[in-house]
Amino acid sequence: MIHDDTPERELDRFRASTTKWLFGSFAGWLTLLLCGVGVGFVLLGLRWLRNTSSAYHLTDQRLIVRQGLFNKSIDEIELYRIKDVRVRFSLINQLTGIGTITITSSDRTGDGVLVLRDVPLAPERREAIRRLVDKARRLRGVRELDVDRDVVA
Repeated sequence: MIHDDTPERELDRFRASTTKWLFGSFAGWLTLLLCGVGVGFVLLGLRWLRNTSSAYHLTDQRLIVRQGLFNKSIDEIELYRIKDVRVRFSLINQLTGIGTITITSSDRTGDGVLVLRDVPLAPERREAIRRLVDKARRLRGVRELDVDRDVVA
């Protein structure tokens, strides 16, 4: 077991951007159009609640996901367990500077996939996570090993 007395440092804290989602996605523009008949305000309010009830904290050792308003949950992914970090963004997302980051990990508490939607500066954050994962693996002496299920069976 590794005992490290170095304090963990928070490097980034972010959440999904409702404003950028509103102007940076087709669903956001549709919501704006629906505001003319009142329905859009309900959709916008629900999106805002979802975005404000989730926060992401990136430290030099973990990605911490805090969710919920009334029933709160905190999930952590050790950076050395992250297998892949992918970012997707449409043309309209690019214009407003948001994207979707998908993280695949060997973490056993979830299904191994974490999706962070409407993340401001998504390409930069993806690159920062990738660098931190590499550093965490080197510090722990961990290497990634993929096993093909067809070969094992």
